[in-house]
Amino acid sequence: MDMNVAPQGPPVIGIPASTTRIEIIDVHMATRRYVEAVAKGCGALPFILPALGDLYDMKAVLARVDGLLFTGGRANIDPIHYGEGPHPPDEIRDHDRDATTLPLVRAALDAGVPIFGVCRGIQEINVALGGSLHYRVHEIEGMMDHRMTPGDPVEKIFRLRHHLDMPEGSALASLLGARRVQVNSLHGQGINKLAPGISAEGRAPDGLVEAIRVTGARSFAYGVQWHAEWAYDEDPVSRALFGAFAGDARDRAARRHSRTGNLV
Repeated sequence: MDMNVAPQGPPVIGIPASTTRIEIIDVHMATRRYVEAVAKGCGALPFILPALGDLYDMKAVLARVDGLLFTGGRANIDPIHYGEGPHPPDEIRDHDRDATTLPLVRAALDAGVPIFGVCRGIQEINVALGGSLHYRVHEIEGMMDHRMTPGDPVEKIFRLRHHLDMPEGSALASLLGARRVQVNSLHGQGINKLAPGISAEGRAPDGLVEAIRVTGARSFAYGVQWHAEWAYDEDPVSRALFGAFAGDARDRAARRHSRTGNLV
């Protein structure tokens, strides 16, 4: 063994931050459950990426991570990014996150970096690649109300809410070892038009696409509309998803380590 070469550490998984205001202070943030899902569910080093948009050299960011977890968030993606009119004035906005995550999705796929989108994250992957969203799913005739009930305790909010059906022969069904699973779906928006190069891997009972895969990706590239991070350590669906994501991140870390002699 070359004593001048440091042993490989855990893979580094970037978590793009949301921006919000706490009292009078603007902050970059990622919620605890996502960070723990990366640290404990993936055995990886979480690396929170501030929402700096154009200030980033995306290639430099991607040279330092082995995967990206695109998380949920309070703000919805601005419809301008998929060719529709603006949100109502009272809608929560996060332009800095939009400006960070959408180009980061595209750059990560170009670089072969594993990506996993959860809740808003699945929407970011779809929009970044040219797809669109339903602004408010519950207002569409025949669709379910996928939102939480205000005032519910957190355990009830993140309970399993409905089943997800996967097409026969789909990659996700193969990964999970089943064609129907229960999920804790919780959201207001949802996928409308799928982006080119994305396959619908699973649908809710009302037909809404709630799981996707980037078909031409060189490594793990899935998005799910439900909160897989919530029970990453208990739910078999969550364990399978985070396990596969972590496996590809470890493979990238090994390749990156072999090229540089150390992780950067």
